[in-house]
Amino acid sequence: MIEVNTHTLANGLRLLHYHDAATRMVALNLLYDVGARDEEPGMTGFAHLFEHLMFGGSEHIPDFDTPLQMAGGESNAWTSDDVTNFYDIIPAHNVETAFWLESDRMNRLAFSQKSLEAQKNVVIEEFKQRCLNVPYGDVSHIVRAAAFRKHPYRWPVVGEKIEDIENVTMDSVRDFFYSHYAPNNAIVCVSGNIAFDYAVELCEKWMSHIPYREIKARNLPVEPSQTEQRLVAVRRDSPQNLIVKAYKMCGRLHADYHASDIISDILANGNSARFFRNVLMKTDAFTDIDASIWGSIDPGLLVVRGHLCDGVSFEEANDIVEAELQTLVDEGVSQYEVEKFVNKFESKECFENVSYAEMASKLCYHELLGKASDINKELEHYRNLTASDINRVADRIFRRENETRLYYGPSVKE
Repeated sequence: MIEVNTHTLANGLRLLHYHDAATRMVALNLLYDVGARDEEPGMTGFAHLFEHLMFGGSEHIPDFDTPLQMAGGESNAWTSDDVTNFYDIIPAHNVETAFWLESDRMNRLAFSQKSLEAQKNVVIEEFKQRCLNVPYGDVSHIVRAAAFRKHPYRWPVVGEKIEDIENVTMDSVRDFFYSHYAPNNAIVCVSGNIAFDYAVELCEKWMSHIPYREIKARNLPVEPSQTEQRLVAVRRDSPQNLIVKAYKMCGRLHADYHASDIISDILANGNSARFFRNVLMKTDAFTDIDASIWGSIDPGLLVVRGHLCDGVSFEEANDIVEAELQTLVDEGVSQYEVEKFVNKFESKECFENVSYAEMASKLCYHELLGKASDINKELEHYRNLTASDINRVADRIFRRENETRLYYGPSVKE
C-alpha cells in the first residue's frame, strides 16, 4: 500500500507527499493541467514552448538551473497532449531551494523578449530535428491529422507547423501563462526523505502567496464518431516502407482503458507476444512491428506500426497484420495469456515504484485523474481483467470503419 499525504493551500494548490526513507534525496514534481489539447489552430506548440520558457528566468531568478545545480540538484520537464510536468531532484537538506525556484516561476515569469526569442529558436530547431530532418519524422503529423477531424489531438505536442511558433508574440505568451499556469491549476508532489509536516511548511511558506487565477475554460470540440476506414498514402525518401494502422480507443478514465492496454501488450510486448511469434518469426514481411496505446485522457489511438522488408508490398503487409488482428477478434485470448501480460505489467510497476522520483510524477497524474490514492487500485484494475473483457474490447477496436491507415515510404506511387 502506497501511503499518500495530502494538503490543499488556500489558493487551490494541491500538495501530495510520499515518504521514502531509503534515499537522502527529494523529488519535487509539479504538474500543470495544461497540454497540447488546450491549444488552438494557428497557435499550436504553446504548451511545449512553455516547457522551455519556464527555464528562461522568473521575476527574481534570472536563471533557473544554476541555483539548483549549486545546491546539488537537477531538473527537467516534459509535455504531453494533456499535461505539462516539471520535476526537481535535490538532496533533502537543500529541498527549500527547489520550492523557492518553483514558487518564483509559478508566480511570474520574466517575460523578456530575449528569452522568448531564444526559446522560440530552440523549439523551432527541435521541430526541424524531430519532424523535418529525420526519416519518418512527419508520421505523427500525418496520422493525427487523418484520424482526428475536430479534437486538438489532431496535432502533435511539438506543434502543427513551424509557423505557429514563429508567430508567437509576447502578448500571446502572457495570456497563455496567466490562463493556465496557476496554483489552482497545478499539483505538487514532494517525494523522498522529507517529513510531511516539513513539506507542508515549505509549501505554505513559498507558494501560499501566489494568487488564485481564473483558468481558461476547457471547451474541447467533441470528435465525431468515425464511420469509415481512412487510407492515406505518402511518398517519402525513407530507408524503408512503413505501414501504420491507427484505431480509435477509449480515454484514460474509461472502464475499458486497462483492457485496451493489455491488448497492445498481447500483440507486441516481448518475444512471447503475437506479433513476434506469428508475424516476425513466421513471415518475411517486416523487419519490426509494434503496437502501443496513447494513454491520453480523452479518447485516443491504439497504433500498430511496422517497417516492411524489401520487396514486400503495402497490401501484402496489411493483409498479414489484418489476419493477425482478425484472429485475435475471432478466436479471442485465453485467461492464461491475459494473466501473463498482467504479470508483466505488475513487474514493471513494481520496479518503477521503487523510484521516489517516478512515484512523485505518478501520484500527481493520479490526483489529476481523480485522487492520488487511486494509484493503489491501478494493479487491481489489471488483475480483474478476464479473457471475455479482452475479447469484447478487441472486437470493438479492430473494426474496419474504426481504422486510419498510412502507407509511407519510397514505394508509394504518387
